[in-house]
Amino acid sequence: MTIAVFSFAQEIKSSESICHIKDSVLIPTKSGIDISAIIVRKHINTAPLPVVLFYTTYYQGEGDSFFGKISADRDYVGVVAYARGIRTDLKHYTPYENEQADIYDIIDWISKQSWCNGKVGMYGGSYTGFSQWATVKNIHPALKTIVPQVAVMPGYDVPMENNVQMNLALYWPHNNIYKMEPLKRSLPFEWFENGISFRNMDSLAGYRNPVFQKWLSHPAYDSYWQAMVPTADEYSRINIPVLTTTGYYDGAQLSAIQYFKLHNKYNLNANHYFVIGPYDHWGGQRKAAKNLMSYEIDSVANISMIDLAYQWLDYVLKGKPKPELLKDKVNYQVMGTNEWRHVPDLQKISNDTLTFYLDNKSLIAQKPEIERYEKQMVDFKDRENQNSYFTPEIIFDTLDAGNGLIFTSEPFEKDFSINGSFTGNLFATINKKDLDVSLALYELMPDGKYFFLTRYVGRASYAKDNSKRQLLQPDRKERIAFSNTRFVSKQINKGSRLVILLNINKHPFEIINYGSGKEPADETIKDAIEPLVIAWHNDSFIKIPIWKN
Repeated sequence: MTIAVFSFAQEIKSSESICHIKDSVLIPTKSGIDISAIIVRKHINTAPLPVVLFYTTYYQGEGDSFFGKISADRDYVGVVAYARGIRTDLKHYTPYENEQADIYDIIDWISKQSWCNGKVGMYGGSYTGFSQWATVKNIHPALKTIVPQVAVMPGYDVPMENNVQMNLALYWPHNNIYKMEPLKRSLPFEWFENGISFRNMDSLAGYRNPVFQKWLSHPAYDSYWQAMVPTADEYSRINIPVLTTTGYYDGAQLSAIQYFKLHNKYNLNANHYFVIGPYDHWGGQRKAAKNLMSYEIDSVANISMIDLAYQWLDYVLKGKPKPELLKDKVNYQVMGTNEWRHVPDLQKISNDTLTFYLDNKSLIAQKPEIERYEKQMVDFKDRENQNSYFTPEIIFDTLDAGNGLIFTSEPFEKDFSINGSFTGNLFATINKKDLDVSLALYELMPDGKYFFLTRYVGRASYAKDNSKRQLLQPDRKERIAFSNTRFVSKQINKGSRLVILLNINKHPFEIINYGSGKEPADETIKDAIEPLVIAWHNDSFIKIPIWKN
């Protein structure tokens, strides 16, 4: 049974005129479960208009009408629609699973309203970005464009990244969906100190979190996750224009790029534009922060992604000029140059590659002639110390190894820019069956300060295939390949060095993989037994795409 909702209409003043807001509209779907929505229109707009749909899984209160109002202000009809169960009955709510069917029905209903001219566009970020990709698995004829901003890809980068689960899996449904009393700040530290299994972390909150538990039951990128986004065949049929935006420090960047890559891979004529710059998850969907984690971004990067989205919607839905920024399909801002660059595809962002081997605490350009290794030991029973790469700022004075290994290059003799995602192979011999690897990349600038560029985290047993776990053989040299890393673009000046911080996860904010071979979510500190001992072989290497002038 659906909870009764209070429907009302109200008037608010916009910058141009009076808008009419109709709240708690119930949109019928084929499932029999109504969707709650808000509809916003200008009084003066009596003729049918294109509609901008903002679909969301979050309910923040009366302020949600903002997402309809900014569309109405721009002479659209603004519709804010909530995920199944939000604002009605949460028993119907299951994240990520119903968007394909429900949004098709929402658009179908919108297209038949007297105030709609038959054209619908979508925009928005994070979960809202994902919802657009779920929608285009089966495109409604009225849907003319999508603008997925910082779009997550379930199972790919959230609630786990390269198969390494994050605390977000518990916090997100608790705080944003069930809206229970906020989890105490000490909870992850209690979990870390107690050494209980990751699966039982919710017991510290005093209840069993159904979303958290369901997600942990799918540690591989399996059919459960894959069914939520387009298949190869579905990508091939996405012929509407698409604009993707993300940032170098956006937690969802891996997904945003993956959607772009797969769309272009399976549809050679994809009309898909991509924008990336020095933004975090917020800046990639709203407005850039002038000071991002202590880094003053270049002035040309200081743009509003909301404005860009509406310029794009105007271009597609109203026939106005294409946004000036979009000079080619891939548009990226090179940090430190105060310029944007524009190329037709991701393969054109670099014209050379730097290869570095991890040898004797150094990054060297030539493969070492003498085989050797760096030894690392991680005692998971020791909870007085953590292994972590974390820095709250992009630019900082000293680099804390966090019990990891630091490898540093020689100073560069010429300027160049890093453009793209680094890849590589790690070769390791360990005494256990698995490990979660953390690898962070920094620029050590001539003034002695460090600039955080990007980070990789991944589970070794999924390195060959993120849909199938393949345990390592203890005491045997194994290859751990990595390629699913974040895109970054920055000018590297003469005299700078590159620095790699290689480590193993042991901290309160991501799962701990004890290496027993059991499912890591079920491991406890009792599975630690003996310390993890690693020999990192010096034929390990990274490849960094660059642009040389």
